Amino acid sequence: MNPGTIETFDLALPHGITLSCRAAGAPGAPLLVFLHGFPEGAFVWDELLAHFAPRYRCIAPNLRGFERSSSPAEVEAYRAKHLVADIRALIAAQGSRAAALVAHDWGGAVAWSLAALHPELLERLVIVNSPHPATFLRELRDNPAQQAASAYMNFLCRPDAQALLAADDFARLWPFFELMGASWLTEPVRERYRAVWRHGLTGACNYYRASPLRPPTGPGDAIHSLQLPAATVTVRVPTHVVWAEADIALPPALLDGLEAFVPQLTLTRVPGATHWIVHERPALVAAEIERALAA
Repeated sequence: MNPGTIETFDLALPHGITLSCRAAGAPGAPLLVFLHGFPEGAFVWDELLAHFAPRYRCIAPNLRGFERSSSPAEVEAYRAKHLVADIRALIAAQGSRAAALVAHDWGGAVAWSLAALHPELLERLVIVNSPHPATFLRELRDNPAQQAASAYMNFLCRPDAQALLAADDFARLWPFFELMGASWLTEPVRERYRAVWRHGLTGACNYYRASPLRPPTGPGDAIHSLQLPAATVTVRVPTHVVWAEADIALPPALLDGLEAFVPQLTLTRVPGATHWIVHERPALVAAEIERALAA
Protein backbone atom coordinates (compact mmCIF):
# COMPACT_ATOMS: atom_id res chain seq x y z
CA MET A 1 0.00 0.00 0.00
CA ASN A 2 1.22 3.49 -0.84
CA PRO A 3 2.04 5.18 2.50
CA GLY A 4 -0.14 8.14 1.51
CA THR A 5 -3.20 5.97 0.89
CA ILE A 6 -6.02 6.76 3.31
CA GLU A 7 -7.37 3.70 5.08
CA THR A 8 -10.57 3.62 7.10
CA PHE A 9 -11.46 1.38 10.02
CA ASP A 10 -13.57 1.23 13.17
CA LEU A 11 -11.62 1.16 16.42
CA ALA A 12 -13.49 -0.44 19.33
CA LEU A 13 -12.30 1.03 22.63
CA PRO A 14 -12.32 -0.90 25.94
CA HIS A 15 -15.01 1.33 27.48
CA GLY A 16 -17.62 0.54 24.83
CA ILE A 17 -17.15 3.42 22.39
CA THR A 18 -16.21 2.82 18.75
CA LEU A 19 -14.44 5.51 16.73
CA SER A 20 -14.48 5.48 12.95
CA CYS A 21 -10.97 6.41 11.89
CA ARG A 22 -8.99 7.54 8.89
CA ALA A 23 -5.30 6.69 8.82
CA ALA A 24 -2.19 6.61 6.68
CA GLY A 25 1.40 5.51 7.15
CA ALA A 26 2.96 2.32 8.45
CA PRO A 27 1.77 0.89 11.77
CA GLY A 28 4.63 1.09 14.22
CA ALA A 29 6.03 4.34 12.83
CA PRO A 30 6.01 7.35 15.18
CA LEU A 31 2.41 8.31 15.87
CA LEU A 32 0.59 11.50 14.92
CA VAL A 33 -3.04 11.92 16.03
CA PHE A 34 -5.31 14.54 14.45
CA LEU A 35 -8.55 15.73 16.10
CA HIS A 36 -11.22 17.62 14.13
CA GLY A 37 -13.78 20.15 15.33
CA PHE A 38 -17.40 21.20 14.73
CA PRO A 39 -19.14 20.78 12.32
CA GLU A 40 -16.49 18.69 10.66
CA GLY A 41 -15.16 15.16 10.46
CA ALA A 42 -11.89 13.26 10.25
CA PHE A 43 -11.73 13.72 6.47
CA VAL A 44 -10.59 17.33 6.86
CA TRP A 45 -7.12 16.03 7.76
CA ASP A 46 -6.67 13.82 4.67
CA GLU A 47 -4.12 16.08 2.97
CA LEU A 48 -2.03 16.23 6.13
CA LEU A 49 -2.30 12.49 6.71
CA ALA A 50 -0.88 11.93 3.23
CA HIS A 51 1.86 14.52 3.81
CA PHE A 52 3.16 12.89 6.98
CA ALA A 53 2.48 9.25 6.09
CA PRO A 54 5.97 8.49 4.65
CA ARG A 55 7.47 9.07 8.12
CA TYR A 56 4.63 8.68 10.62
CA ARG A 57 1.61 6.58 11.46
CA CYS A 58 -1.18 9.15 11.17
CA ILE A 59 -4.63 8.57 12.67
CA ALA A 60 -7.61 10.93 12.52
CA PRO A 61 -10.65 9.65 14.40
CA ASN A 62 -14.15 10.92 13.98
CA LEU A 63 -14.86 12.06 17.52
CA ARG A 64 -17.75 10.45 19.36
CA GLY A 65 -21.02 11.80 18.04
CA PHE A 66 -19.63 12.41 14.54
CA GLU A 67 -19.97 10.38 11.35
CA ARG A 68 -20.01 6.62 12.12
CA SER A 69 -18.45 6.87 15.57
CA SER A 70 -20.54 5.95 18.60
CA SER A 71 -23.11 8.62 19.40
CA PRO A 72 -24.46 8.12 22.93
CA ALA A 73 -27.89 9.63 23.51
CA GLU A 74 -27.14 11.13 26.92
CA VAL A 75 -25.82 14.69 26.97
CA GLU A 76 -23.60 13.80 29.94
CA ALA A 77 -21.69 11.39 27.70
CA TYR A 78 -20.13 14.42 25.97
CA ARG A 79 -18.50 15.86 29.08
CA ALA A 80 -14.78 16.50 28.72
CA LYS A 81 -13.74 13.50 30.82
CA HIS A 82 -15.45 11.11 28.41
CA LEU A 83 -14.04 12.78 25.29
CA VAL A 84 -10.55 12.64 26.81
CA ALA A 85 -11.04 8.97 27.69
CA ASP A 86 -11.73 8.18 24.03
CA ILE A 87 -8.48 9.70 22.78
CA ARG A 88 -6.51 8.31 25.71
CA ALA A 89 -7.72 4.84 24.75
CA LEU A 90 -7.05 5.44 21.05
CA ILE A 91 -3.42 6.37 21.76
CA ALA A 92 -3.01 3.43 24.15
CA ALA A 93 -4.27 1.07 21.45
CA GLN A 94 -1.38 2.12 19.21
CA GLY A 95 1.18 0.89 21.72
CA SER A 96 3.20 4.09 21.99
CA ARG A 97 2.71 7.69 22.95
CA ALA A 98 2.01 10.23 20.23
CA ALA A 99 4.93 12.14 18.74
CA ALA A 100 2.36 14.91 18.40
CA LEU A 101 -1.32 15.47 19.03
CA VAL A 102 -2.66 17.93 16.44
CA ALA A 103 -6.07 19.45 17.05
CA HIS A 104 -8.47 22.12 15.79
CA ASP A 105 -11.61 23.69 17.29
CA TRP A 106 -13.48 21.15 19.48
CA GLY A 107 -10.69 18.67 18.87
CA GLY A 108 -8.44 21.22 20.52
CA ALA A 109 -10.70 21.40 23.57
CA VAL A 110 -10.19 17.66 23.99
CA ALA A 111 -6.46 17.94 23.29
CA TRP A 112 -5.87 20.74 25.83
CA SER A 113 -7.45 18.59 28.53
CA LEU A 114 -5.67 15.41 27.49
CA ALA A 115 -2.29 17.17 27.48
CA ALA A 116 -2.91 18.68 30.92
CA LEU A 117 -4.16 15.48 32.55
CA HIS A 118 -2.12 12.83 30.71
CA PRO A 119 1.15 14.38 29.49
CA GLU A 120 2.73 10.92 29.38
CA LEU A 121 0.64 10.15 26.28
CA LEU A 122 2.20 12.76 23.99
CA GLU A 123 5.57 14.31 23.28
CA ARG A 124 4.14 17.59 22.01
CA LEU A 125 0.88 19.36 21.30
CA VAL A 126 -0.08 21.35 18.18
CA ILE A 127 -3.20 23.50 18.48
CA VAL A 128 -4.91 25.19 15.53
CA ASN A 129 -7.48 27.88 16.45
CA SER A 130 -8.80 26.26 19.57
CA PRO A 131 -8.96 28.33 22.73
CA HIS A 132 -7.36 27.18 25.95
CA PRO A 133 -10.17 26.55 28.47
CA ALA A 134 -8.86 29.11 30.97
CA THR A 135 -8.63 31.99 28.50
CA PHE A 136 -11.91 30.95 26.89
CA LEU A 137 -13.62 31.03 30.29
CA ARG A 138 -12.25 34.50 30.95
CA GLU A 139 -13.30 35.89 27.59
CA LEU A 140 -16.76 34.30 27.61
CA ARG A 141 -17.45 35.60 31.09
CA ASP A 142 -15.93 39.10 30.80
CA ASN A 143 -15.59 40.16 27.15
CA PRO A 144 -18.75 41.29 25.32
CA ALA A 145 -17.00 40.83 21.96
CA GLN A 146 -16.36 37.14 22.66
CA GLN A 147 -19.88 36.71 24.01
CA ALA A 148 -21.26 38.07 20.75
CA ALA A 149 -18.89 35.98 18.63
CA SER A 150 -19.92 32.83 20.51
CA ALA A 151 -23.67 33.51 20.64
CA TYR A 152 -24.23 30.64 18.20
CA MET A 153 -23.25 28.23 21.01
CA ASN A 154 -26.51 28.91 22.82
CA PHE A 155 -28.45 28.25 19.62
CA LEU A 156 -26.74 24.86 19.33
CA CYS A 157 -27.95 23.99 22.84
CA ARG A 158 -31.61 24.28 21.80
CA PRO A 159 -33.42 20.92 21.88
CA ASP A 160 -34.40 21.35 18.23
CA ALA A 161 -30.96 22.50 17.04
CA GLN A 162 -30.10 19.31 15.16
CA ALA A 163 -33.38 19.38 13.24
CA LEU A 164 -32.95 23.04 12.35
CA LEU A 165 -29.38 22.44 11.19
CA ALA A 166 -30.39 19.52 8.97
CA ALA A 167 -33.30 21.30 7.29
CA ASP A 168 -33.16 22.45 3.66
CA ASP A 169 -29.89 20.73 2.77
CA PHE A 170 -28.20 21.89 5.98
CA ALA A 171 -28.92 25.52 5.13
CA ARG A 172 -27.99 26.74 8.63
CA LEU A 173 -24.63 24.95 8.61
CA TRP A 174 -23.08 26.33 5.43
CA PRO A 175 -22.86 29.89 6.83
CA PHE A 176 -20.42 28.66 9.50
CA PHE A 177 -17.99 28.45 6.57
CA GLU A 178 -19.36 31.03 4.14
CA LEU A 179 -19.29 33.93 6.60
CA MET A 180 -15.49 33.64 6.53
CA GLY A 181 -15.16 33.44 2.75
CA ALA A 182 -14.79 29.70 2.12
CA SER A 183 -13.56 29.74 -1.47
CA TRP A 184 -12.39 26.19 -0.73
CA LEU A 185 -15.98 25.01 -0.21
CA THR A 186 -16.47 23.41 -3.62
CA GLU A 187 -19.36 21.10 -4.39
CA PRO A 188 -17.22 17.96 -3.88
CA VAL A 189 -16.17 19.27 -0.46
CA ARG A 190 -19.80 20.08 0.39
CA GLU A 191 -20.72 16.51 -0.44
CA ARG A 192 -18.07 15.21 1.96
CA TYR A 193 -19.64 17.33 4.69
CA ARG A 194 -23.11 16.11 3.81
CA ALA A 195 -21.84 12.52 4.09
CA VAL A 196 -20.77 13.26 7.69
CA TRP A 197 -23.89 15.22 8.65
CA ARG A 198 -26.31 12.63 7.25
CA HIS A 199 -25.24 10.32 10.06
CA GLY A 200 -26.87 12.77 12.45
CA LEU A 201 -26.11 16.02 14.25
CA THR A 202 -27.40 15.32 17.75
CA GLY A 203 -24.03 14.15 19.03
CA ALA A 204 -22.29 17.21 17.62
CA CYS A 205 -24.79 19.53 19.32
CA ASN A 206 -24.37 17.62 22.57
CA TYR A 207 -20.81 18.93 22.84
CA TYR A 208 -22.30 22.38 23.43
CA ARG A 209 -25.09 21.13 25.69
CA ALA A 210 -22.60 19.31 27.92
CA SER A 211 -20.15 22.18 28.29
CA PRO A 212 -20.45 25.04 30.81
CA LEU A 213 -18.25 27.15 28.54
CA ARG A 214 -20.75 29.22 26.60
CA PRO A 215 -21.90 32.85 26.72
CA PRO A 216 -23.98 33.68 29.79
CA THR A 217 -27.63 34.47 29.27
CA GLY A 218 -28.34 35.50 32.86
CA PRO A 219 -26.72 36.10 36.25
CA GLY A 220 -27.38 32.56 37.41
CA ASP A 221 -25.49 30.83 34.62
CA ALA A 222 -22.83 28.34 35.69
CA ILE A 223 -20.04 30.18 33.90
CA HIS A 224 -20.16 33.00 36.48
CA SER A 225 -19.04 30.69 39.27
CA LEU A 226 -17.01 28.20 37.25
CA GLN A 227 -13.42 27.71 38.39
CA LEU A 228 -10.81 25.62 36.62
CA PRO A 229 -8.15 24.23 38.98
CA ALA A 230 -4.65 24.96 37.74
CA ALA A 231 -3.74 21.28 37.72
CA THR A 232 -6.48 20.54 35.20
CA VAL A 233 -5.55 23.27 32.71
CA THR A 234 -1.76 23.65 32.95
CA VAL A 235 -0.07 22.00 29.96
CA ARG A 236 3.53 21.00 30.58
CA VAL A 237 4.39 19.44 27.24
CA PRO A 238 5.93 21.55 24.45
CA THR A 239 3.00 23.25 22.72
CA HIS A 240 2.88 25.02 19.38
CA VAL A 241 -0.19 27.13 18.67
CA VAL A 242 -1.11 28.19 15.13
CA TRP A 243 -3.66 31.02 15.18
CA ALA A 244 -5.49 32.33 12.14
CA GLU A 245 -6.17 35.95 13.03
CA ALA A 246 -9.24 36.49 10.81
CA ASP A 247 -11.28 33.97 12.82
CA ILE A 248 -14.53 35.83 13.58
CA ALA A 249 -15.62 33.22 16.15
CA LEU A 250 -12.34 33.07 18.08
CA PRO A 251 -10.63 36.49 18.18
CA PRO A 252 -6.91 36.71 19.01
CA ALA A 253 -7.67 38.09 22.51
CA LEU A 254 -7.99 34.43 23.48
CA LEU A 255 -4.19 34.23 23.23
CA ASP A 256 -3.67 36.89 25.91
CA GLY A 257 -2.15 35.33 29.02
CA LEU A 258 -1.86 31.88 27.45
CA GLU A 259 1.76 31.48 28.53
CA ALA A 260 0.64 31.34 32.18
CA PHE A 261 -1.03 28.00 31.47
CA VAL A 262 1.40 26.71 28.82
CA PRO A 263 5.00 27.28 30.00
CA GLN A 264 6.57 25.68 26.89
CA LEU A 265 4.60 27.72 24.36
CA THR A 266 5.49 28.76 20.84
CA LEU A 267 3.02 30.70 18.71
CA THR A 268 2.55 31.45 15.03
CA ARG A 269 -0.03 34.08 14.10
CA VAL A 270 -1.39 33.88 10.56
CA PRO A 271 -2.87 37.20 9.36
CA GLY A 272 -5.74 36.91 6.89
CA ALA A 273 -6.48 33.25 7.54
CA THR A 274 -9.79 32.25 9.14
CA HIS A 275 -11.04 29.55 11.45
CA TRP A 276 -10.97 27.16 8.49
CA ILE A 277 -7.21 27.46 7.97
CA VAL A 278 -6.83 23.68 7.64
CA HIS A 279 -8.80 23.97 4.38
CA GLU A 280 -7.41 27.36 3.34
CA ARG A 281 -3.72 26.85 4.03
CA PRO A 282 -2.94 23.13 4.40
CA ALA A 283 0.68 23.56 3.31
CA LEU A 284 1.20 26.22 5.97
CA VAL A 285 -0.40 24.03 8.65
CA ALA A 286 1.82 21.12 7.56
CA ALA A 287 4.90 23.34 7.78
CA GLU A 288 3.96 24.47 11.28
CA ILE A 289 3.53 20.85 12.40
CA GLU A 290 6.93 20.07 10.88
CA ARG A 291 8.36 22.97 12.86
CA ALA A 292 6.89 21.61 16.07
CA LEU A 293 8.18 18.11 15.38
CA ALA A 294 11.69 19.43 14.73
CA ALA A 295 11.86 21.50 17.92
